[in-house]
Parts: sequence; structure tokens; C-alpha cells
Amino acid sequence: MKISNKQKFILYTLGKWYEEANNKLKGKPLQVMISKSVFIDVVKKADMVEKKERALYKNLEFLEKKKFISYTNKNLALTEKGKKLFQELNKIMKPFFKVTETLKEKDPLSYSRKAQTYFQKKLL
Repeated sequence: MKISNKQKFILYTLGKWYEEANNKLKGKPLQVMISKSVFIDVVKKADMVEKKERALYKNLEFLEKKKFISYTNKNLALTEKGKKLFQELNKIMKPFFKVTETLKEKDPLSYSRKAQTYFQKKLL
């Protein structure tokens, strides 16, 4: 059941895409689905991975073979096993994203009473 970090990243990306897309439809009797080709286009356009299209297909096929994702009616979905791993990955990643959010909300320099600066020697 060992999967690579790149495969975990692809699974996390799919799970996060569904999470964000379905949050937009919250309170409505709708659920969004994404096809394999559209998901790969999203991943490539967002420069999330440096892999070629065929490598992404292979990783998705591996995740499907290991029953982390399902591919039904030309749409990708997380299986229960995939959702469980996504939740574990999300728990690991959340603190990292929280730090980024916190630093974007408030100027990092405002956390110190006096900003400490120094001159940097330029190298030729």
C-alpha cells in the first residue's frame, strides 16, 4: 500500500479540489465531478507538478488500482480509502497553510516592536 509522495500530492490535490468546489455549492442539492482529462489540465496549468501528462495518467491509474480513487463515467472521485488518506494528509498540511494565512492577514513586521534591519553587503 506504499504510495509515493508525488502520488500523495496528486491525491491531496484531487481531494482539495473537490473540497473547494463542493464548498461553493454548499446548501444546494448539487455535487461537482471532474473528469480525468480536466483534472490533469488543472494540475498542469497550475504548475502543481513538473510531470508530463502521461506520467500524471500513470499515477492516477496507480491510485485507482490501489483503490484510493475511482474512475466512473469518465469522472474521478476519492474512494473511502482515498478520503481517509486525504484527511490524514490534510491534517499534516493544515498547520503549514495556517502559517501562510496568518502571515498574509497581518504584516509580519508588525509582530515585533521594532523591526530589525541590517545592511547587506553586495557581491559583485
